[in-house]
Amino acid sequence: MATKILDHGRIERNVTLLMVLSLITVAIGGIVEIAPLFWIDSTIEKVDGVRPYTPLEQAGRDIYVREGCFNCHSQMIRPFRDEVERYGHYSLAAESMYDHPFQWGSKRTGPDLARVGGRYSDEWHVQHLKNPQAVVPESIMPGYAFLATRELKVPDMTASLTALRRVGVPYRDDQVANARADLFAQADPAADSADFLKRYPTAQVRDYDGDPARVTEMDALVAYLQMLGTLVDTRKAAAMEQAR
Repeated sequence: MATKILDHGRIERNVTLLMVLSLITVAIGGIVEIAPLFWIDSTIEKVDGVRPYTPLEQAGRDIYVREGCFNCHSQMIRPFRDEVERYGHYSLAAESMYDHPFQWGSKRTGPDLARVGGRYSDEWHVQHLKNPQAVVPESIMPGYAFLATRELKVPDMTASLTALRRVGVPYRDDQVANARADLFAQADPAADSADFLKRYPTAQVRDYDGDPARVTEMDALVAYLQMLGTLVDTRKAAAMEQAR
């Protein structure tokens, strides 16, 4: 029987040797996992329907982050039966590929919002944000009625889209150049939205807060909420994702 060059007992008794061998093992594992990432363009395969947020949706998302909505609501449905039956199809990686930062969340004081888009009417969202208990009596969510009275003021939407493009969001030059006009066009059904829809074909154009005379922060937030989970055919996209 061959003599053991380095038996297990010796490794356990020698702290320095154990540490060195552990570091070597971790280093090898890390190289095997990390090195391939330098030779691929993306770890996420884009699926049909996924697009960058419109300026109005992005403004609404900024308000969502500003008000700390992510502290109580997640935006990631896990592939478990209880979550899928309650919230809808499990979340796909591609659906949040343009999020900066991600809104997956870490707790659910309130329900998950990954597929809340189209589930309720605009009016429901407006009333829920103004007085949550009026539509969900057991809710402990605070009211955000001020959003309906505060006009949407974005310092420089062009700069915002430019910054997002620099971190990988594929906004085109025409989308960046028309960012401010598109911001207000989406919330004004009376305006000529043909050019806007050419830039964002699947976007929803309408007055969201019930006050067509102006564009408020409520318009932006509801536009963002109504978009969540509506961009892709989840079952088709999931099959494509698994096939890869």
